[in-house]
Amino acid sequence: MPEEIFDVVNERDEVINAKPRSEVHRLGLKHRAVHVLVFNSRGEVFLQKRSMKKDREPRKWDSSTSGHVDSGEDYDACSVRELREEIGLIVEKAPERLFKIAACPETDAEFVRVYRCQAEGPFQLHPDEIERGGWFAPEKITRWIAEKPGDFASAFRRIWKMFSNDGSRGRSPHQI
Repeated sequence: MPEEIFDVVNERDEVINAKPRSEVHRLGLKHRAVHVLVFNSRGEVFLQKRSMKKDREPRKWDSSTSGHVDSGEDYDACSVRELREEIGLIVEKAPERLFKIAACPETDAEFVRVYRCQAEGPFQLHPDEIERGGWFAPEKITRWIAEKPGDFASAFRRIWKMFSNDGSRGRSPHQI
């Protein structure tokens, strides 16, 4: 299977080059990713436990889906693709955009666009990507991160803090 090619971006998230995944990560170049938080009608969020096969932060709990934006792809298209590839959720358009995080050490030099959608499952988990998944009440996730931050991918910890502080959690699941 050919290696993925990512767009390399500058500090303003403008494409300046394209390079293979391994080179982007080895050199710590800025690139793009998406994370999608999937909520059910009870207000619980689906989290995935990253597979042992992942080259970054294996076996850590993470967003419902997450992934790199491929070269030439935009954030919205990537969010739709990642939902389909990782958990088998087919959506017709990009989920609701929540916020964007600038590239930083916590995100592994990724600009991250964060999305939110609603679905009930069950999901078809991609075994190379996800070891397992589960539904969790937001309050439980917040306590869990406070007690055992090492259980979670660093980007997810940052995303969850921003999500919890921006008021998005206060909306009912029907407003998602």
